[in-house]
Amino acid sequence: MSILSDSAILEINNLKSRYPQGKQKSALLPALHIAQAEKGWLPVDAMDEVAGILQIKPIEVYEVATFYTMFHVKPVGKYVIEVCRTGPCCTIGAEELIQYMEDKLGISVGETTDDGLFTLKTVECLAACGMGPVLQIGPDYTYRENMTREKFDLMIEELRNKS
Repeated sequence: MSILSDSAILEINNLKSRYPQGKQKSALLPALHIAQAEKGWLPVDAMDEVAGILQIKPIEVYEVATFYTMFHVKPVGKYVIEVCRTGPCCTIGAEELIQYMEDKLGISVGETTDDGLFTLKTVECLAACGMGPVLQIGPDYTYRENMTREKFDLMIEELRNKS
């Protein structure tokens, strides 16, 4: 039994057909995006199905899915808050801001709030060093730059009111 919809499988097969025989692994990143968009995260069954479609080993899919922070290998909240934790952002307060976010949301990095709204993650460079601390928030992964406690509070309030 398939965990992915027929339309997702068709889309992945269309991606696969763009690559020569033996090079279908090149479709892995967009295939994982398709699977994650459909499921909200990447359960093992979905990763196994992607591996089968692309005719690669499941471990090859797991390696990619666990390497990139854009993929979620466990359920996440409606909004995924990813905070840059690299040097430039940390020198201007990212570490203190992350601590504040944990306290405000009542969770630690890597966890999801009890209401299922927010997941907090740290990530490597978001390429906005001049505007840090910076975060991106999914599901659309828009950037929020020059983040402060006050801006974070307003953002959380807005998102809670939307939900």
